[in-house]
Amino acid sequence: MRPWTKPRTNVDFSMQASWTRYLTPGPLHRRLGLVCLGVGTAADKHAALDARTLDCYALVYVSRGRGWLESGGRRATFSAPALFWLLPGVEHSYAPDKAGWNEWWTLFDGDAARAYEDLGYVPRDRLVTTVSDPDGLELAFAEVARALRTDAADTDVAAAAAMHQLLVASRRCGEPETPTDAPVLAALHRHACRPLTIAALAKELRVSEPELREVTRRAAGCTPKEYVMRVRLSRAKELLATTELPVAAVALRTGYDDPGYFSRLFTRRTGMPPGRFRQQQRHSSP
Repeated sequence: MRPWTKPRTNVDFSMQASWTRYLTPGPLHRRLGLVCLGVGTAADKHAALDARTLDCYALVYVSRGRGWLESGGRRATFSAPALFWLLPGVEHSYAPDKAGWNEWWTLFDGDAARAYEDLGYVPRDRLVTTVSDPDGLELAFAEVARALRTDAADTDVAAAAAMHQLLVASRRCGEPETPTDAPVLAALHRHACRPLTIAALAKELRVSEPELREVTRRAAGCTPKEYVMRVRLSRAKELLATTELPVAAVALRTGYDDPGYFSRLFTRRTGMPPGRFRQQQRHSSP
């Protein structure tokens, strides 16, 4: 097996020069849910940006240097590598220190951007995030920049796809999970199909209900009840598609002792009853 090597890109991370590109997506592109409005780099930036309010989202990654950020009445100082988010309608100011900094930035918007915010990928309660994986974040920014470096007909679509990857990378490159998050969430997933209440699950996992809610919100962007339901329905889909188990048995195996309630829930969440889902998957499977 060949050893992994960092992929080559068309972007020079040494930032010997600054570069900027903007897009103006059309109505059809906005129906994709996420649009990239611009991306750029700044090498040895010294200028401050004072009291600005954006109509869209922005992500700024500082790869070298130190500085400060004020947003929503709060202030933070930080050192590279670090990233921060600028939210629409929130006045902000930021500046490097006297030595300057190197930065990447991108502007984006759309219904999907607001969904990412609701899921916790765009944090509302944290001004600055320390970056633990600079290479991963820089490669994701490079893909956005690569998409915008051409004048191809699919530039807006390619940029939107790259923005999705950048938003995921921005979450994965951040500060590591607290030691309890990963085991608690893994255990919640493992026990999700047992017929237990959230209170009983919290007791089983030896955490308080508030702690379980916070861990799940931080790691999965939802409540424990929602997370358990999604795990159960995903498992139910697998059983319906790959076994001959009756719907009542599938319900029981996924934590629901009332087949009628399970069928109503499955229909509401997937848009079709369990039997119809099974039929479609049998017809569409390779």
